[in-house]
Amino acid sequence: MESLLIFVNIALAVILVIVILLQRSEGGALGLGVSQDNFTSTRSVGTFLTKFTSIVAALFIICSIAIVAISRDEFRETQSVLEKEEEENSNLPQIPKSN
Repeated sequence: MESLLIFVNIALAVILVIVILLQRSEGGALGLGVSQDNFTSTRSVGTFLTKFTSIVAALFIICSIAIVAISRDEFRETQSVLEKEEEENSNLPQIPKSN
């Protein structure tokens, strides 16, 4: 389950980067190059990309939180390092103490 969420999270991150790069910047430097001659106006494309970016970003954050929650549950079941060392030492043969 965790590996599936990690794969989805990576895919969402790639999609998010691509969608952000497709958006028209304030100066138009990294814009898609949409001209006024197209059927869709620049404003409608901008609002679609803005909404799509918001949805993908929200899914990315939710997926990241889910991965952290799953990972924390796995670590809560384990013991501390000191408790593990005490268990390992109890299984070893003991050195007799001299009086």
